Amino acid sequence: MEMMIGGAFQGKADLAEKTYPGIRWVRGEDVTKEELMKAQGVLGFHRFIKKEMKEGRDVKDLAEELIRNNPDVILVSDEVGYGVVPVDTFDRAYREAVGRVCTKLAAGSKKVTRVICGIGTVIKDA
Repeated sequence: MEMMIGGAFQGKADLAEKTYPGIRWVRGEDVTKEELMKAQGVLGFHRFIKKEMKEGRDVKDLAEELIRNNPDVILVSDEVGYGVVPVDTFDRAYREAVGRVCTKLAAGSKKVTRVICGIGTVIKDA
């Protein structure tokens, strides 16, 4: 598993597509859980989490399921935990869920790249 993370509009998707040109990419907001478990690469993984939560599904064990069922996937996700804490209850829960899931995924990933202004910095390479 590999991850590319960073703030919104920082060039993560472009860098991922250039770095892994042979990957078939899916979008987090469009993919089902079954498709996620078979995907080669996911752009906007954080949107998958939001979609699942809006549909009332628990994402608590999502990281463990992905690590177990799709250990070679490449995930591209926004870091959503910076800035002002949202007033809205759902937005706070979503922000926390993305942070917790991505923290577990990063621990289980062999490589994590943080992207700022389109430049990737490898922060983990196991």
